[in-house]
Parts: sequence; C-alpha cells; structure tokens
Amino acid sequence: MAYSTPPKYDPFSRLLHWLIFALLVAQFIVAWTMPGIHRGTQPVGLITWHLELGTAIVAVMIVRLIWRAVRREPAPVEGSAMLRSVARLTHGVLYLLLIAQPLMGWANASSRGWSLTLFGVIPLPPLSAEGSALGHEMGDLHSALAWGLLGLIGLHVAAALYHHFVLRDGVIRRMLPGA
Repeated sequence: MAYSTPPKYDPFSRLLHWLIFALLVAQFIVAWTMPGIHRGTQPVGLITWHLELGTAIVAVMIVRLIWRAVRREPAPVEGSAMLRSVARLTHGVLYLLLIAQPLMGWANASSRGWSLTLFGVIPLPPLSAEGSALGHEMGDLHSALAWGLLGLIGLHVAAALYHHFVLRDGVIRRMLPGA
C-alpha cells in the first residue's frame, strides 16, 4: 500500500538527529567497555573517550535546541491526539535526558578533579567542586538514568517502525536522508 510522505525535516535538523544517534551509539559502546570508575581512577583511555563523547553530545544538543527554537518544524502528522501527545512527551523527555545526562557526568567528573574539554581543545569549567558529594551523587544518577535513556531510545525506534510498518503514514521518511 502506497502512502504520501508528510513534510520532511530540513536537512540540518536531519543532520543533527543522525549525528546525535551516531554519538549515542559510540557513547553506549564506550560506556559498556570502559573500566569501572572508582576512587582514584584516572580519566585515561576509554574514560577519556566517554568524557569527550559526552561533551560532544551536550554541545550538539544545545545546537539542536537552538535550531529547533528558530526553525519551524514540519506540520504534525495526522493521527490520534493520544499518539501525538505521547510523541511530544517522549521527545521532550529524550531532549531533557540528552542534556541532563551529560551534565550529570560532567558534574561527577568535576567532583573527581578531572578537567573536561570540548572536542579535546576547548577547556570547560567544572560543574561541581572537587570532592563534592553532590557531584559524586550525580555520577550515580548518571549511571542509573542511562538505562532510562536507552529505554526511551528503544521506544522512539519502535514508534518509528510502528508508523512505518503498521500505520504506513510515512513518518519515518521525515527524518531519513534522501528518502
């Protein structure tokens, strides 16, 4: 059954979406393979990669939020009010976690006395004092919320596939390059 394609997102919005996707895939792979972080752990190897990917994610998300604020999104897809509400809520929580998650990791790194840079070049200020109990707690929350973020990403992908294969409404094509 053929269907019409709803209006697409602009090319820069699609680029930011897929860049975040690529950064998240890399981040989760690094996070699962890096050594555990304990008292006295130094930010070397995969831990450094994890920190750099996290700062890149928050930077791209800030650009994405600014771009979303200044650009008009395509018209919403027709469908039930409930599906549109769930989509808005899911996207809102995804955006929130994609900003909060790296910031919590940054606060934790700061509490450990680690310095962070953006793209390995631009030094970033600490978000918590060295030895800060709150900074250490942010690290625990950072780890726990990673599972929630992964679950929401799974829900987002499942919803895109549901739209494509069940509803056949062309929603997935709005974000695909060249589709």
